[in-house]
Amino acid sequence: MDQIDWEMLTILFESKNITKASEMMRSSQPAITYRLQRLEEEFGIKIVYRGRRGVVFTPQGEYLVNYAKRMKKELKRAKEDVINFENNIQGVLRISASSIFSRYKLPPILAKFSERYPSVEFEVNTGWSADVIDSIFKEQAHVGILRGNYKVSHEKLLLMEEDLLIVCKEPINVKELHLMPRIYYNTDTSLKKMIDDWWTESYVEPPNITMRVDNMETCKEMVLNGLGYAILPNILLEDDKKLFKTPCFTKDGKHVKRQTSLIYRKEYVNNVLIKAFCDFLKGWDFRNSKLLEKIESASPVSSTK
Repeated sequence: MDQIDWEMLTILFESKNITKASEMMRSSQPAITYRLQRLEEEFGIKIVYRGRRGVVFTPQGEYLVNYAKRMKKELKRAKEDVINFENNIQGVLRISASSIFSRYKLPPILAKFSERYPSVEFEVNTGWSADVIDSIFKEQAHVGILRGNYKVSHEKLLLMEEDLLIVCKEPINVKELHLMPRIYYNTDTSLKKMIDDWWTESYVEPPNITMRVDNMETCKEMVLNGLGYAILPNILLEDDKKLFKTPCFTKDGKHVKRQTSLIYRKEYVNNVLIKAFCDFLKGWDFRNSKLLEKIESASPVSSTK
């Protein structure tokens, strides 16, 4: 059983179809069938049964699939460790990041990092912050950039904090906010809870929600056209001078702030590529999207729990 077998088993398990598996592997159906038969002979078991709707894995077959997944992870980690022996900043950096951060902050960071370390390549996936945490847990990414005050067991580095703002086309009286039309947008559970908690602390009456949209950008456009107010994080509004912005305050007069953090597994503490990326982010001005200082080398990362 070798690397090609691991790949074949995991792809076939996901697709449940030999034709699709052969297309994904750029191989032929007879070649896939031959490898299956060879594995069945090697282990003396039946791995799959063929049906009208594709293949069905036996319990023994599913066991081999799980083994193949583990071996693929181990091989990937071994390749990364071998690169680290040379102590060179090179290889592939797999990043899972919040969609909003990826849109407004990540591109110049990666461009400048690539300029400094041209031998590094990137694999980037974006999504909700909960997806970022899941990708780190499943070892699908080296580092994750998430938004919100999540408690995680991984290494954690605070990157930035931003104000939560009440935004409107015209000046507003915050005390009468519950009477005004509010534009609601779909977002992750962390931000939704932060907004709901602030509202509950500040008002007795529920908000007057007149519009519900699927994302922050659409919500902002509705506000720009004078259709109501919204409660948005500052990351969308840093360069916007057309809207009136009022910070959300707690009862004790503190700004309500949203955090953005970098997380990674403890096993990667001594990975030179991840060290270099963490040090790079420590010297990054997130407000102005530029480096604050020259980074001489990748030094050990001190985690923030």
